[in-house]
Amino acid sequence: MKWELDGQTANVEQALAGGSAHPAGWFRFYFTDQRWEWSEQVQRMHGYEPGSVTPTTDLVLSHKHPQDRGQVAATIDQIVNTRQSFSTRHRIVDTAGNVHQVVVVGDRLFDDDGDVVGTHGFYIDVSPPPGQADEEAVSARLAEISGNRAGIEQAKGMLMLVYGISEDAAFELLKWLSQEANIKLRPLAEQIAEDFRDAGLRLGAQTEFDHLLLTAHERVAQSDQS
Repeated sequence: MKWELDGQTANVEQALAGGSAHPAGWFRFYFTDQRWEWSEQVQRMHGYEPGSVTPTTDLVLSHKHPQDRGQVAATIDQIVNTRQSFSTRHRIVDTAGNVHQVVVVGDRLFDDDGDVVGTHGFYIDVSPPPGQADEEAVSARLAEISGNRAGIEQAKGMLMLVYGISEDAAFELLKWLSQEANIKLRPLAEQIAEDFRDAGLRLGAQTEFDHLLLTAHERVAQSDQS
């Protein structure tokens, strides 16, 4: 049986198959049996060799930083109950005791009958390089991008603001989504920037940003066909 995410088939997975300065990978979580699937990159992010672990909700939570565990547990409960898109930024602790800052974004996972059966998306490790301060000051970041109105720069800036990630991580994320969807980076970035800009203050929840990000490639393809 083939599972789809809001009409796309594994739209993030292949894009996240390669190495990067900002490691990333895909995940799936099925609500009924609480079953998780992690890509090789996400397994390594948690300190496991690929194929050596079967992730469960208990295992997922055990790797969350103690100060963030309650937040993530509440997020899991929320998505099971509301079955909506989501995103979270938190810390994980790998098997060696190393702490990673991650952003996790997920959208609804549908079965062939159109029923929501889980969530699917990606992890991206946004830990700053050793010796480099974490870049989270929104005002400084907005000032930094204000002089450049190119679509890619706009999309990067919006991702930095919405998800609290660095400029480099935002660019890597755009590249991954572009590669997987087989759509050039510039039109995809411009579509994301347009979606976020048009939605603006009308967006009532973070979940709407998450859904727009994971379905932008569909609107680019539709535009190319028209």
